[in-house]
Amino acid sequence: MPIHRLLTAAAAASLIAGAALAQAPAAAPAASTPAASPGAKLVPNGDLITTLRLSPPFTNFVKALDATNLSALLKSSPGLTVFAPTDTAFPQSKLDSMMGDKPGLQKFLLHYIINAKIDSTKIKGAHGGLPSGAGDKIVVDGTAADGTLKADNATITQADVTTSNGVIHVVDALMVAGSVPEALPAPPPEAAPAPAPAPTPAPPPKPAAKKKK
Repeated sequence: MPIHRLLTAAAAASLIAGAALAQAPAAAPAASTPAASPGAKLVPNGDLITTLRLSPPFTNFVKALDATNLSALLKSSPGLTVFAPTDTAFPQSKLDSMMGDKPGLQKFLLHYIINAKIDSTKIKGAHGGLPSGAGDKIVVDGTAADGTLKADNATITQADVTTSNGVIHVVDALMVAGSVPEALPAPPPEAAPAPAPAPTPAPPPKPAAKKKK
């Protein structure tokens, strides 16, 4: 089931415009907030950016959002979807290599944001492209027989973390736009059935034996 019509290009463009205007500094986490264990699930805690900020496995993603003025966007804009890579997926070395090009880093991060609330019910059983804040497509795939949900080349390891202004899906790799085709490959044509073999003709009947006199 294609889902690429859920969003419009105008919706993606409005998100880009919002990112350009988001200049407010991000709020620091409260000192009394206990740190979660690295293997813990992401737990909703207020808005999108606060939820991510208070979870240690997303430190580098949050640093990148802060550096590109996107934290304010995730704090104030309603109805967003964020695909959040963990620190394992987005290591410090990768972040350091991208920090020298802030416009490029911002566009990279906008690919992880959708200007609509897309929970897993809209992904399960579907395959198609969703317009991202970067103006490209996130290809989601929920057609796997084992129920695995994908976003581009990444696997969604935790879905539907619902915050006050949107939903977060945790991914296990950095998502690469264009890494997978938007359309599913066509199934191979079915081979024509082999013709049934012609019936073997029955042998002619034997003549009756003559009785001896």
